Amino acid sequence: MNRRGFLATSASVAAVPALAEAQNVPGGTHRVERRADFDERTFAAAVGRPAQIRQLYEALAVLPAVFGSIANSFNGLQFGFGYPADAISIVLAGHGASAVYGYSDYVWQKYRIGQFFKLTDEKGAPVSSNVYLPSHAPFDPAADPDDPSTMYHDTSIETLQRRGLIVLTCHTAVEEQARTLVQQGFAPAGTSAGDVADDILTHLIPGALVVPSMVATIAVLQNEYGFAYLTPA
Repeated sequence: MNRRGFLATSASVAAVPALAEAQNVPGGTHRVERRADFDERTFAAAVGRPAQIRQLYEALAVLPAVFGSIANSFNGLQFGFGYPADAISIVLAGHGASAVYGYSDYVWQKYRIGQFFKLTDEKGAPVSSNVYLPSHAPFDPAADPDDPSTMYHDTSIETLQRRGLIVLTCHTAVEEQARTLVQQGFAPAGTSAGDVADDILTHLIPGALVVPSMVATIAVLQNEYGFAYLTPA
């Protein structure tokens, strides 16, 4: 029985608010996301918006250089090839460990994501928040693209989202990570893998969209929406 089914069949009054909460979990509470739980309308609106060119970055390992590559794509397409800024659509399809790009600071701190994935800062300490998210430069489209201090060289998720990046979160990756977080003691005692998955899925960064199996989603993006595929080395 899936988590939602368990809650729905509970006779206790206390289960009622829990059920309502479960029904609001992005991607649903099944281990394998069902179409009925997939927010296909929002997904289609995001990836299918009018654009002259579409590019897809697949990411597995946590290799932050991918954001530099994405910024270079935006810059090259806009300034080199002359595509209007609002006509460029780029997707970050993160799964495996890189699903953490879409996790809020709450998730990073509660489940010690940096320690879990052995991600360290320049001092060797575990990363304790989503350091890939915050902007580092003012959003000023009139800025000089040759100036390294401007938004055109800001590789933060927030700035890239404002330039047209769509961040996708793999439901399957979250479910798999949740089980491992529980098994390895990174979740609070007594917490189930289902509880952890629900907690993560309801605490993503602004704008992140939950999709079924990312490898399946990549096929849809290529075949149905015309995204050109790229995976950085």
